[in-house]
Amino acid sequence: MYHGNGGIMEKISFHIQTSKDGTVKVRFRLRDGRDVQLLHKSGIRCKIPDLAKLNPDGSTKDKVHVYNADLSALLKEEHRLMTTAYGLMKDKGMDMTSEVFEQEIESLRNPVVAVRKENPTIVSRFRKYADDALRTGIIGPNRHKHIIVVSDKLERFLIIKGISGITSEEFDVDYLMDFREFLFDEYQYVDKYESLYKGFKKKNIPQERLSMNTVTSQMKMFQTFFTELESVDEIRKSPFRRLSRERKKAVMRTKYDDPFFLRKEEFQMILSAQVPPSQEETRDAFVVQCAFGCRISDFQRLTMESISVSEEGIPYIHYIPQKTADSQEGNVEVQTPIVRYAFDIIKRTGFSFPILKNIYGTYGYNARIRALLQQCKIDRPVAQYNEETKTNDYLPLYKVGSSKLARKTHVDIMNKVQVDMYAAGLHKVGSSAVTRYTSMEIKDRFKLMNTAFDQGAYKVDNQLNVIE
Repeated sequence: MYHGNGGIMEKISFHIQTSKDGTVKVRFRLRDGRDVQLLHKSGIRCKIPDLAKLNPDGSTKDKVHVYNADLSALLKEEHRLMTTAYGLMKDKGMDMTSEVFEQEIESLRNPVVAVRKENPTIVSRFRKYADDALRTGIIGPNRHKHIIVVSDKLERFLIIKGISGITSEEFDVDYLMDFREFLFDEYQYVDKYESLYKGFKKKNIPQERLSMNTVTSQMKMFQTFFTELESVDEIRKSPFRRLSRERKKAVMRTKYDDPFFLRKEEFQMILSAQVPPSQEETRDAFVVQCAFGCRISDFQRLTMESISVSEEGIPYIHYIPQKTADSQEGNVEVQTPIVRYAFDIIKRTGFSFPILKNIYGTYGYNARIRALLQQCKIDRPVAQYNEETKTNDYLPLYKVGSSKLARKTHVDIMNKVQVDMYAAGLHKVGSSAVTRYTSMEIKDRFKLMNTAFDQGAYKVDNQLNVIE
């Protein structure tokens, strides 16, 4: 191959291995000057006479008119992958080894599924740690999914740094700090390393700087992995333990904004507002979620089968929270009474909210919640910490609303109608005796929730018909 300006570029030639059956396994050799010589096993098998008519780039040799067109197409594609992979390796400053070359070619060939061959690299070990933890029940599927996301980020970081073959023992403090910066600012690498993000859904491509809390959460997963390796003597010392106390405190810092939620009067505004037909389903789903306070992952799974009726005729939902299902000792269900306005919506809709199928994106549930809040003029300013300016920005509540706002609103509304169990001074805060002496039953929680949400008491039969 040649540069457009006439300068000599890399040269690709065949590196043939003949089989006993008369076919050949097509292999290639890429040379670039004296220092670079990379081998590639293509997996292509063909007959010697067919290959003899073609050049390594799939073109026909001089005076050849009859040739194997399928083989030509395969060679052209392999040649394209090799030149593209080599160009990326040079741009990234990667190790010029045949192993890295093969990995880059495979990443281009299968951009969605990362190559996960068993080898002693830190990436493969990180994934094995996650898979083993899932199999033994230490973590659940959701936690496993999050760890795999971090391992994929780690793999992209190492490829860009040109150190994809590094082991866990070799991953030192400097790499750790560089990886942390990469987690914050991965979006800055997307345009330069497009091949690493081919096949990604648009919503999964990094588009902005991550928040401190998100990065800290991902770093904690990484720290737990190193703690495991240290405990089984696979590494001498975790890079996290090589950080100074102050540096570690800064690296693992979590910063929360002042709490924000819908005030009771704001919630009532949304509940009673006249909204366009296009927003009615969003309003129904959102106010029902506010009544339950459950996470969106749990709310999506609720159906009419999730409803039971107590001995007193009180309808309630019950479910096992997905986030903690694998970490708790027993299968303890959450049981939440259904206040009247939520019951009426559920009966009318059959507990079916199609908008919950898509939570994120331009037209997802979260975006629709923000549009609903804007329609209802919920524009009270709330503080949002700005990572770049290190100050608070004050944004109208409708700009930061999401499904989490429903959970926060439920907790705040309920908190303001409960009596502090320690107010009498009989026990210190946190005393186990307080919870041992009492239990909040369905009928008690129903009374509190009716007070909190300004709803009247009612009863239903086992077929969910209102009887009083």
